[in-house]
Parts: sequence; structure tokens; C-alpha cells
Amino acid sequence: MLRVGLTGGLGSGKSTAARMFAALGAHVLQSDTIGREMMEPGQEVYTAIAAHFGPGVVMADGRLDRAELARIAFVDGRVEELNAIVHPAVIARQMEMAEEIFAREPKAVVMVESALIFETNYGYVGLHDIDGSEERSGERWQRRFDKIILVTAPEEMKIDRYVARAAGGETLTEERRMDLEDEAVSRLERQMPDELKSSMSDYVLTNEGSLQELEWQVDRLWPILQAVAAQG
Repeated sequence: MLRVGLTGGLGSGKSTAARMFAALGAHVLQSDTIGREMMEPGQEVYTAIAAHFGPGVVMADGRLDRAELARIAFVDGRVEELNAIVHPAVIARQMEMAEEIFAREPKAVVMVESALIFETNYGYVGLHDIDGSEERSGERWQRRFDKIILVTAPEEMKIDRYVARAAGGETLTEERRMDLEDEAVSRLERQMPDELKSSMSDYVLTNEGSLQELEWQVDRLWPILQAVAAQG
């Protein structure tokens, strides 16, 4: 078995790489997807967020107002408060899902796609300590993963990809484009530089060309991961 962390900054193309690995047979767990599921009404994370940030983050239909949460987190500078609630629960669920897969397939490659593998301060010990003091003593990435894959891209390309994704095919006004570019820069500034991440990663995929170039790198790396998983 092999536990792999797949990471990369905003707009790096890690989700594209994840889909390629999944097509080859990797079991990919997406942190964002797990987090969204846990933020649905009735879930423990939902309850903790609503209690901590107040009724202003809950819409009339009872669901969380993600736009308002994003504003509070990134504009008001309270992102660590949100992370302290979400990250431990998401990490715990990832580990549970991985163990379920390994029980069925002992030689499986389980890949966790997450932008913040290195950056998160939290383990998976629980939701009760909102200031993060107890979570910080929990499991960290060094103990969660056997191998780390980093997807990199030039900064300008990351920003362009973020803007294109946010636009969703719509034509943007110059003002809206500038706002999205500023948002991308702000988010990237809160992430660890690729140079530092590279020094802590086992494999680095460069995504600055065509999809075929990225796919070629994934295809070459996949049998290496399979071989390591078979040994485990």
C-alpha cells in the first residue's frame, strides 16, 4: 500500500494530474470535495462553523453561505479559525477512507489531492479545541503520507488559470478581471512557495506546457508508485 499526497498551489493543475492518476488506477481522495460534504447541514463541521461564525454565514435555506465564509476568511483575516474547524475533520475522514481502501486492496495507491498539505497546522484529533492548540500536536504530513508529489507552474500561469476558472467561460470586464487577479495573488501569497515545497517533495511534476506533457510525466511516475505500493 502507498499513501501519496498530491499538492500544488492555486492554478498549478494538481486536479488535472489527479484525474490522470485516477485514470491509471489510483484511488484519489479530493480534500475540497470531502470538505464540501462535511459543510452540509446536519454534519458536525457545519454545526461547528455556524456556532463559531454566527448566523450571518447561514443562508435562508439553511445551507452555509460560502461566499460570506470566504470573505470572512480571506478579507477579514480569519482563515485559520475556519481551518481549525475544517482541516482536522477532513484529514480524519481521508485517513478513514484510505484504511477502507487498503482493507480491500492491500497494494493500492491512495492519493490525497490537497492544496495545503504542507501549510496546514492541524492534525485529526477533533473539533473541540477551536484555537488549534491540541490539533497542532496531532498527525502532520510527515506521518500521513509515504510520498509527496508536487505539481508546479509559473506564477503568471497560475493566476491566468484561476481567472479562467472563476470566469466559467464568461467574458469578464477589465475591472472584474483585475479583481480576480488580485484575489489569486492574495491566495498565492498565503501558500508556501514552490521552491520550498519542492525541497520537501519526493516527486515534482512541471505543468507549464501542454496537457500531453503533463500526462507523459504522470505516465512515467505511475509504475514507480505501483512498485513502491507493492513493496509496502
